Amino acid sequence: SLADLSLLKALGKPEGSLPLDIVYESILALILGLLGASLNAPPLKDITWASEMKKRTIDGMDSRLGFAHYKSRGKFLFTKPHDGKS
Repeated sequence: SLADLSLLKALGKPEGSLPLDIVYESILALILGLLGASLNAPPLKDITWASEMKKRTIDGMDSRLGFAHYKSRGKFLFTKPHDGKS
């Protein structure tokens, strides 16, 4: 009854476990969801360096810009400016 449920909530005692039909339905839904997701997924692609180089040329890879190095610009950023009166 509602009074018993209120008393259990006030005492902090659990109301009981879920009914078994809900547990079984949840497990079945999880299994069907995983099965459906894995069957509808596209095939996996090869992610090795050799498979990447099949799509690109070595000239295209070597022509990319390198990383910016801040220490090459540091001598200009952290020096005192000239005032031109020397």
